[in-house]
Amino acid sequence: MSSSGHGVPAAPRAVTPEDPMAQQTVTTIRTLAMDAVQAANSGHPGTAMAMAPIVYTLWQDFLRFDPHDPIWVNRDRFLLSIGHASTLLYSMLHLCGVRAVNPRYERLGHESVSLDDIKRFRQLDSRTPGHPEYRWTSGVECTTGPLGQGVASSVGIALGGQWMAAHFNRPGFPMVGFDAYALCGDGCLMEGVSSEAASLAGHLKLSNLCWIYDNNRITIEGSTSLAFSEDVATRFMGYAWNVVRVGDANDLELLRRAFRTFKATTDRPTLIIVDSHIAWGSPNKQGTSAAHGEPLGEEEIRLTKRAYGWPEDGRFLVPDGVREHLAGGMGKRGKEERDAWMQRFERYRAEHPGLADELYRMQHRVLPDGWDTDLPVFPADPKGLAGRDASGKVLNVLAQRVPWLLGGSADLAPSTKTRLTFAGAGDVTAAERGGRNLHFGIREHAMSAVLNGLSLVKLRPFGSGFLVFSDYSRPALRLSALMELPTVHVFTHDSIGVGEDGPTHQPVEHLPALRAIPGLLVIRPADANEVTEAWRVIMQQRHTPAALILSRQALPTLDRTRYAPARGVERGAYVLADAPGGPPQVLLLASGSEVALCVAAHEQLAAEGIRSRVVSMPCWELFEDQPQDYRDAVLPPAVTARVSVEQASTFGWERYTGLRGANIGMTTFGASAPLAELQKKFGFTADAVAAAARAQLGR
Repeated sequence: MSSSGHGVPAAPRAVTPEDPMAQQTVTTIRTLAMDAVQAANSGHPGTAMAMAPIVYTLWQDFLRFDPHDPIWVNRDRFLLSIGHASTLLYSMLHLCGVRAVNPRYERLGHESVSLDDIKRFRQLDSRTPGHPEYRWTSGVECTTGPLGQGVASSVGIALGGQWMAAHFNRPGFPMVGFDAYALCGDGCLMEGVSSEAASLAGHLKLSNLCWIYDNNRITIEGSTSLAFSEDVATRFMGYAWNVVRVGDANDLELLRRAFRTFKATTDRPTLIIVDSHIAWGSPNKQGTSAAHGEPLGEEEIRLTKRAYGWPEDGRFLVPDGVREHLAGGMGKRGKEERDAWMQRFERYRAEHPGLADELYRMQHRVLPDGWDTDLPVFPADPKGLAGRDASGKVLNVLAQRVPWLLGGSADLAPSTKTRLTFAGAGDVTAAERGGRNLHFGIREHAMSAVLNGLSLVKLRPFGSGFLVFSDYSRPALRLSALMELPTVHVFTHDSIGVGEDGPTHQPVEHLPALRAIPGLLVIRPADANEVTEAWRVIMQQRHTPAALILSRQALPTLDRTRYAPARGVERGAYVLADAPGGPPQVLLLASGSEVALCVAAHEQLAAEGIRSRVVSMPCWELFEDQPQDYRDAVLPPAVTARVSVEQASTFGWERYTGLRGANIGMTTFGASAPLAELQKKFGFTADAVAAAARAQLGR
């Protein structure tokens, strides 16, 4: 049943009478949602039921999407930011006959979402998980669930589309020109990330971006009036968006007018505010929202179907003609547009072979030939170079070789050294889309979500900030790992080496926190040449995000004629230095700036006749992927005397040092003082490392 949003039961409303097949299709979507949630005995049917007319209208009349080629480059993107309404999306994928695609970009011919998949909603290994998951179900453009992430990522998708248009389009060849639609609700707009993202989108005048706001005035706790009373329309006008209002979600013609207004708007993004009445439950269920609480129940479903004029006992019913209706609308239009694009691409390939090759490689995540030519090799230097400075040099070489590598920072490019400075790099602005430098403003959370969107259209984006602010990026960064997107997150100022800025800016727990995210490479290079090799590893990732952790302060550039080559980074950890005369007696393990301390301690110990081994461990995740015999060769199980050194929480190092090992790290927050004083205070000196090694040996 539906209500005004305040718990007063009302009869469910049908869409505006016009085309009987339109009404029947909307009802099919609604009843599939009810039946799927009831079969799972889990989930929320209400939002899917209320939003069915909106999604039907968008897909049937406007969305450029070929169900038989759901990865076509120039398709429109639809993101269900209100991921709890996933049955809405699954119903559309099924009814429209979307075909499955495997990781090799091959269309397999079978349905992405079958009716049996809908019947197995929220069940183990089904293609219909509780919230939509990218790379799991073809036709799902973005993993959504945490509210606000979908709309924020849609900004990256829209921005990526406009960048691609500027880069690839040529006279007579409009190769890229897709729109991004995101369906959101009150929860999305309450989350701060949506404000950050909307502000950026308005600033950049992303006219190919449309958010559809389900204004149903209900959240889990009840009416939105409990905590949300702002004027959303005025807020978005303040962001420089075009705002359109539809007073009734069931009025298909009003919805069409709103979408036509979006299509006609060329100077700003569009917010369509749609007033809806969410499914709520019968009088004996007042106070429990079916949108955010529980299934309707068999009796409630029966009564609702009766009100729709639907067979009361029909379960997962798809009437004859519904699939054909959608195939004759969105399916026919999408195929025609896709086929015309493919023909245009063949002409484009003939006239602009270089650009066509770039577009193909980018879409398949294949790097250009010679992409790592001329990467810097840094000479030995005891004074050395800061990790961030070395990274900036490497990045500027890479970006010239990989035209679709672009990015920026959360207002910190001068500090993170992520500005691309080569000739023609340019900035991305509202007036110029084709630059390579992005300016995200002080919006770390939105920045990382936008990176996800850029990566979803197959650009290779990077974003940067201070490591301590990775806390602000973490929700979106986590989703990049869940979606298996090769985004790059450059985090500088990686330790108490920040010095006088004090504990608010000195990361302590952040390294182990990032390492806890499954599927994320966390790489902390020890010197400039490890930075080069870290970038070499990162660029070859096709489905794995990376967090590159870099120092503010200079790190000695190790003499690779004395110590092992930096290419060991590709294996996550490697033997940097051994003492002659036999197997090691003690292992010194470190990442980043602390590797140099271990090298200095190693030299001290060698002078005393103690055989130590220095192991540089820039990336635990890569090391754990190595064969056991390699890991045992680097960290011999027989050598139990071990010392780890890292200017971060020691959490996790026990995996490598064991219960008997020594872990030199941070057990408190830092302090405001010059770096040298902090290193002495917290025990990050070569003498302290050597002393810990001696203690491990009982000396």
